[in-house]
Amino acid sequence: MRIGVDLGGTNIRAGLVQGGQVHTLRRHILKQKDSLTHTLSQLIDLIRPLCQYPVEGIGIGVPSVVDVRKGIVYQVVNIPSWEEVPLKDILEKALDLPVWINNDVNCFILGQYQYGLARNYSSALGLCTGTGLGSGLILNGELYMGSNCGAGEIGMLSYLDRTLEYYCSASFFTDLHQITPLEAYELATVGHTHALMLWAEFGRHLAQAIKTILYAYDPEIIIMGGSISKAFAFFEPSMRAHLSDFSYSETLRRLLILPSDDENSGVLGAAALVSSAPAIVY
Repeated sequence: MRIGVDLGGTNIRAGLVQGGQVHTLRRHILKQKDSLTHTLSQLIDLIRPLCQYPVEGIGIGVPSVVDVRKGIVYQVVNIPSWEEVPLKDILEKALDLPVWINNDVNCFILGQYQYGLARNYSSALGLCTGTGLGSGLILNGELYMGSNCGAGEIGMLSYLDRTLEYYCSASFFTDLHQITPLEAYELATVGHTHALMLWAEFGRHLAQAIKTILYAYDPEIIIMGGSISKAFAFFEPSMRAHLSDFSYSETLRRLLILPSDDENSGVLGAAALVSSAPAIVY
């Protein structure tokens, strides 16, 4: 039995994992204005009740570039108080269990590769859009992170006047159109014309991100995760329409793009860090 923790930009999910199943799940909402000390205290308080069970260790996915060997979280863009935090040492001292740390989207695709939609594919990519935009890579059956755990940070690439993340995450709605993704989703479900147009525009931008992914990594399957992926049905038609001019038609013909089938993939993948499988390539 292992503990998996998915630390997102707006919430924390922690669960007991055994046999590919999450048996106990605890949640906590984060606030950007919270101090580092307060956020760490909330994280520890969320995990501690799970430590009463006979667990091997704790795996944590964080939305940041991470030193996976030392367990240092360098910067969490959407939680400003987190910068160069020795999270592994802090949690091991507080909870008296070994701790593994990795990027949250890496954990998402690891969970999908071991237990979800990517389990029959040797090259898969998890594309998560919510507070931010990031991707995690399984290449030739191995989790690939790059030398600094920064592989897959496609959201930081320049696009139009900003970055891909600006146009392919919550900021597209909140900053450009003064509406939350949830509000846009709820309006779209009742056929609101302007909301449907926003999702179509979002799909157009997302197609550009996916084209970049295809040129760089050529995965067999892309699995969409993150809070915005729940609106997949609304942005999928536009996304696919704007992918149709991709240079290599055979790549598109073979490619699968699917929304995640399990909201606990991040927790499952984080727990899998404890067993270090599949192999992790630096």
